[in-house]
Amino acid sequence: MFNEVYDVIVVGAGHAGSEAAAAAANMGSKTLLVTMNLQNIAQMSCNPAMGGIAKGQIVREIDALGGYSGIVSDTSAIQFKMLNKSKGPAMWSPRVQSDRMRFAEDWRLLLEGTPNLDFYQEMVSALIVENHKVVGVKTSLGIEIKAKSVVLTNGTFLNGLIHIGDKNFGGGRAGERAATGITEQLVNLGFDSGRMKTGTPPRVDGRSLDYSKMLEQPGDENPEKFSYLDTTKALENQRSCHMTYTSLEVHDLLREGFDRSPMFNGRIKSLGPRYCPSIEDKINRFADKDRHQLFIEPEGWNTCEVYVNGFSTSLPEDVQFKALRSVVGFENVKFFRPGYAIEYDYFPPTQLKHTLETKLVEGLYFAGQINGTTGYEEAASQGLMAGINASLKVQEKDPFTLKRDEAYIGVLVDDLITKGTEEPYRMFTSRAEYRTLLRQDNADKRLTPKGFELGLASEKRLKRMEEKHEAAEKFVTFFETESVKPDVINPILESKKSAAVKQSGKLFKVFARPNIEMDDVRKVESVESYIQEHNLDREVIEQTEIQVKYAGYIAKEKNNADKLTRLEYVKIPENFDYSQIKSMSFEAREKLKKIQPTTVSQASRISGVSPNDISVLLVYMGR
Repeated sequence: MFNEVYDVIVVGAGHAGSEAAAAAANMGSKTLLVTMNLQNIAQMSCNPAMGGIAKGQIVREIDALGGYSGIVSDTSAIQFKMLNKSKGPAMWSPRVQSDRMRFAEDWRLLLEGTPNLDFYQEMVSALIVENHKVVGVKTSLGIEIKAKSVVLTNGTFLNGLIHIGDKNFGGGRAGERAATGITEQLVNLGFDSGRMKTGTPPRVDGRSLDYSKMLEQPGDENPEKFSYLDTTKALENQRSCHMTYTSLEVHDLLREGFDRSPMFNGRIKSLGPRYCPSIEDKINRFADKDRHQLFIEPEGWNTCEVYVNGFSTSLPEDVQFKALRSVVGFENVKFFRPGYAIEYDYFPPTQLKHTLETKLVEGLYFAGQINGTTGYEEAASQGLMAGINASLKVQEKDPFTLKRDEAYIGVLVDDLITKGTEEPYRMFTSRAEYRTLLRQDNADKRLTPKGFELGLASEKRLKRMEEKHEAAEKFVTFFETESVKPDVINPILESKKSAAVKQSGKLFKVFARPNIEMDDVRKVESVESYIQEHNLDREVIEQTEIQVKYAGYIAKEKNNADKLTRLEYVKIPENFDYSQIKSMSFEAREKLKKIQPTTVSQASRISGVSPNDISVLLVYMGR
């Protein structure tokens, strides 16, 4: 294998690396996955769960394109929840609690069953770069492996430093050493680098907890799943999580260790994730709150190891232990391991193209936490995009990108390379201006045709998607054409305290009322007969309801997206000289020169570039 020239080498086998390797190999590229420990492929370093607000949409998009995260999430799930169901469908977000060991095992077996994919266990200490083009990697043993492209997915391992109280030691994850050499080389090549921080809570022995004192958090009564494929079934049995709270006593005990906390004594200077703060940060920032929620999450079907979600900390282990023992239900808690914080190197993502290829070194791609993101789902989606584009580049095909109105993945990548990030970036529904279009239920319709063209989504998957949405469209047409008489519909309307109708009208108009649901209109005989006659499943029925009830919102958002898309087609010439546009603000010229946007639409999203600057740019370009 050392004499081979690989099409793609992927460095790191976390969520980003696993998706990148799978995508490149499945697209026909000869791929090598190099990692420091093959036993830890797709390890869930933090909480044992996939999905959540906006993150669940990303997992469904990965699945629709032909990635593996959704499939593995389903096969290793121990609980399923659809979050935000009380809100509109743009906010619905699937989430699974996972069996940590089974998740990693299922990922490894999927990768081992993927043609064109080789594995090698060792640390990559350097890249081989010639004439600003990557041509391979060099390992810590001095072995050189040649490649036409390289994807770096190093996670938290680049010069990783673990902190527990006043102790610190090198490491990329608990029990694993840090990776060295790459940061220094990239900086010498002209890259800017920075430091970020993240943390994780203690893992405890579930046998030492008193669950009777906690609030049970069961899964959905009728659980769904992530993957659009029918290769896995929805869960029949589920494991519950539990919830308890901290208290003022717990907070006081934690404060006793603040002087020994690396966060407060200045040893950690890098920024951590704003929306996943440590327990000491929460106590400090929200001093008016006398308690905080803790979610007690089982790590699998059979293990007794438990993840204490909400108690991320870098405090000394004795302080962690003493404080946790004062939490209701934790009076006799036993630790598996304490929580810790970890600092690591990242590279501001404004140094990347939309394909995630670096601007400075041809054929080199970055994906995951190396780009300043946080979260398995964000990492996996970048890995998928980097793997796809590395493969396409080697095959001399056009690159693959997604626009902001096409996918949350498109929003994520565009935010990173256009705006950059100075703190760990996490996806939220609020980041997407077209979130009514980017729902979790229609990711297959949006992206499966693209996955099929890439060679990642199968014809069977494409056909299944087309049949589903065709059935939904026909059911919507049924509501648009089917009339209902007042004596049939008024009893239903009255039971929902909705205004009665005086004459016959189309069912669509009645169904579109905010307080009328599918279960209500199914009481109309013709509706239920249609469902039974056409054997419609839950997905088709749900899709139809969304299309009827949100038709106006969807059409309005689509119109707005189409208007802005026009600017996506106004290309800016490569190496455009912004310094010659004197009527543009100095800040805009500096930002545009640094980011080098490829379209006027991307330029308009850069912080510091005003609408007036865009007008000047368009005039200068002769538009």
